[in-house]
Amino acid sequence: MDEILSDLVALGKGLSITFKNMLRPPVTVEYPEKKRVLPPRTRGRHVLHRYEDGRERCVGCLLCQGTCPASAIYIEARENDSARPVSAGERYAEIFRVDLLRCIYCGHCELACPTNAITLESNTALAGYTRQSLVMEKEDLLEPTGSATLGSTQAWDARPPSEMTRFDGSETSAAAVGKGNLVRRLPER
Repeated sequence: MDEILSDLVALGKGLSITFKNMLRPPVTVEYPEKKRVLPPRTRGRHVLHRYEDGRERCVGCLLCQGTCPASAIYIEARENDSARPVSAGERYAEIFRVDLLRCIYCGHCELACPTNAITLESNTALAGYTRQSLVMEKEDLLEPTGSATLGSTQAWDARPPSEMTRFDGSETSAAAVGKGNLVRRLPER
């Protein structure tokens, strides 16, 4: 008899959760018509950025390709023409290919990039019918001519301190703000 009573109590607890949730309004988002607002640090589709003058930020250093744990990035670099430079460096990426099916969206590529040329933006609507449609070429990744942004870099990078007399090592490196010769003061314990 005690076993039957304890089973009924357990059943009542389970059904109470079900009935409580039945009375709540649904939280379903009608996706194509209404889109969720994603956090600024959401990692989605790759974007190659430009400078204000239209030159590409990518200097073909191959650091993003080397740091990618999934080998999703392939780059072929070429020397820049001094008469009409493509990028600000000595080289530029002639071929820049990202395989979105191999990518694990870890963000190592944007952290390794010394010029903030590649970022993972909040566009997460990535779908295709064939494997080839999810291999993005340089033309697919580049920002349109006339737009120059830093993308999601601003959400990830630490802000440099405004003015300081001694470097405490908290927000960013002293070298990054041009104060690499300051003595580091350890935090008090």
